[in-house]
Amino acid sequence: MSREHLHFVTGRLAEFALRAVVTKLAAERDFAYTIDVLPITVAALMSPAWIARHIQPNPAATKIILPGYCHGDLAPLEAVVNVPIQTGPRDLQQLPEFLGGKGERPAEYGRYDIQIIAEINHAPRQSLAEILRQAESLAADGADLIDVGCDPGGPWLGVGDCVKVLRDAGLRVSIDSLDPREISPAVRAGAELVLSVNGSNRAAACDWGCEVVVIPDDFPTLVGLEGTIELLAEAKVPLRVDAVLEPIGFGFAASLGRYLEVRRRYPDVEMLMGIGNLTELTDCDSAGINTLLLGFCQELGIRSVLTTQVINWARTSVRECDLARRLVYHAVHNRVPPKRLEPRLVTLRDPKLLETSEEMLQQLAAAIKDSNYRIFAERGEVHLVSANLHLASPDPFLLMERLLHPGFDGAADTHAPAKLDPAHAFYLGYEMCKAATALALGKQYRQDEALDWGYLTVEEESHRLRKSKVKTAPDGADG
Repeated sequence: MSREHLHFVTGRLAEFALRAVVTKLAAERDFAYTIDVLPITVAALMSPAWIARHIQPNPAATKIILPGYCHGDLAPLEAVVNVPIQTGPRDLQQLPEFLGGKGERPAEYGRYDIQIIAEINHAPRQSLAEILRQAESLAADGADLIDVGCDPGGPWLGVGDCVKVLRDAGLRVSIDSLDPREISPAVRAGAELVLSVNGSNRAAACDWGCEVVVIPDDFPTLVGLEGTIELLAEAKVPLRVDAVLEPIGFGFAASLGRYLEVRRRYPDVEMLMGIGNLTELTDCDSAGINTLLLGFCQELGIRSVLTTQVINWARTSVRECDLARRLVYHAVHNRVPPKRLEPRLVTLRDPKLLETSEEMLQQLAAAIKDSNYRIFAERGEVHLVSANLHLASPDPFLLMERLLHPGFDGAADTHAPAKLDPAHAFYLGYEMCKAATALALGKQYRQDEALDWGYLTVEEESHRLRKSKVKTAPDGADG
């Protein structure tokens, strides 16, 4: 069987960096290659139709790899080549993973069996319209049931109307109260789960006709739990058990032990964990806490979690739980670490940084013929590269000062700034701010792209590509 021959398509500026990466890869993985440098400065401005007019594929090529930013209908290109065409990664430093097939999740990834119950706190204090708005948002983020949270000192006379509004909107509902005077009308209106039942209201629970969550009368000792379970089981009331998670400093470790004890005593009982006592009461971004707790639940067979989104750092807990339940399900059922499977849960720092070497930056500065600026964030500094120009500093303000006033700080550079009208200066400032943020947090910076904040990322349309839609220069200059 003949060796694979990859034919890479690129522009003039990326040739040096691409050749350095591909030469090493070809030697390591034993494939042949050719690099087709088309008459355009920036590969991102290529379209399949334009490539079709300029490509010169090697006759031995078994696959053509296009630049990652190349988008559009491949039909014009497919009409002139007779081998498979594939769009590569946007960052050529990702070619090793791309060609090795790494980073791709298994086809079955995404399954889960943990139910998310999202509580709307202090529902009696809110209008029905606001409750419905919150409920629909929580459901859209992945909540399976909307939990109507009542306040102590009730009863809330409007609870039945609230549940009906949510049910009429097609939402599944639970009621969070110990007061039978609130629970009964809620159940009649369509609530399918009651949180919670203990020795104070367990007799009434036999008449509600729905599933309930059982909690101990005394959390540390589990006193009362056995009696409530036995009474409800005899009455054939479906139930889940919550051993009650405590905040750090108030018995957190011991409360985890209670869940283990409940599972030991009742191997087949359904269980629930209320995770808000950790996410809401700990000075920490909630994504990591949610993932850890759902991992505990997955291993122990706890098939439902109750979460809240009150404090700002936990305001996306439902989305985090939805991602985390898929991750931990895959890890537990396939006996693999929950790693490199769900990058959307990694928000603060990026999973991996790809470095552009100093040699590549210098080569790029020598190769550039136009006056446009390229920005990089490497080795603790923001780099500004243009034709015969390479400035670097950890301080974007100093970098801009050196650009506007060459030599002001004793530097030898005498390059006069070009194309620095107010709009372009604003653009450079915006991009250098992103670069400085990336350096501070350990994130990958790519010019004209949004920083990767995982599931919180708000995509940006490339400034350069947006301009190219209006007008692309014949020689491919990236204006």
